[in-house]
Amino acid sequence: MARRSKGRPVDGIVLLHKPEGISSNKALQQAKGIYFAQKAGHTGALDPLATGMLPICFGEATKFTQFLLDTDKTYVVRAKLGERTTTSDSDGEVVETRPVDITLDGLQKEITGFLGETDQYPSMYSALKYQGQPLYKYAREGIEVPRKCRKINVYSLTLDEYDAENEEIQMTAHVSKGTYIRTIVDDLGEKLGCGAHVIMLHRSKVGHYPSEQMVTIEQLEEKLQQAKAEGVEPSTYLDELLLPMDTALVDLPVVEITAEQGVAFSHGQVVVCGTVPEGIIKVVADGQFIGIGERNPDGHLKAKRALATNQ
Repeated sequence: MARRSKGRPVDGIVLLHKPEGISSNKALQQAKGIYFAQKAGHTGALDPLATGMLPICFGEATKFTQFLLDTDKTYVVRAKLGERTTTSDSDGEVVETRPVDITLDGLQKEITGFLGETDQYPSMYSALKYQGQPLYKYAREGIEVPRKCRKINVYSLTLDEYDAENEEIQMTAHVSKGTYIRTIVDDLGEKLGCGAHVIMLHRSKVGHYPSEQMVTIEQLEEKLQQAKAEGVEPSTYLDELLLPMDTALVDLPVVEITAEQGVAFSHGQVVVCGTVPEGIIKVVADGQFIGIGERNPDGHLKAKRALATNQ
């Protein structure tokens, strides 16, 4: 007998405003529970210290999480100068204290030096895995393991505030995927000669999604309670907060096919249509998004990931 999935089928994306003090996985489970969704996944973990945009993909939208993982991000970060910690943020222990002797011009100059494409070694307190275990688990045991250097791109890094009295700075960073803001702050502290660590981190944007579209756990719970009070299905109010799953794919070229061709596409058959661009393509059949495809060696369209609801 087939095992029935717990929950209801929900397809779409909600831009959750993750609160401080909980893991991204806990935030995911809370949202999944409120929606009573069969399947859900998040797109890029935030540290417990961090707040801000955590896109939650439900159901069929989980097939396209990689596109949000791969997109650029924008953060607002506040750092304490003069102190270096084990984790490069305020959750760690202070390991070194040094006097802060900098000028505004000197600070601006060092910040500018981070712009462009550079190499970055991930923090030992990251969720990247080594031999199947997240790096932070090794770090908590005092074990240092090899980490691969990765290419990152800092598109912009601006100084928003320099609080000399409290020895704090605030910056806005627009960066490529996989960039660790904690590492940038720690490196900046070393360049300034005083050390630094993150005391506040907020992710304001993921790709093209604006911060105004974020919703909190409390807002989701309010929608749930409203539905219960009115005696209607929770989906009545919760699902109106969902964004279409293809909003994660706005940068992809689009190929439009007929409804009949869409059925063939959804069953894995090659579709002969007009010009098929190279790379990954968003596929629309009779005005409806049905999945992503790519060009085969003959120049025709083949499915890469098709929506199950269209099969």
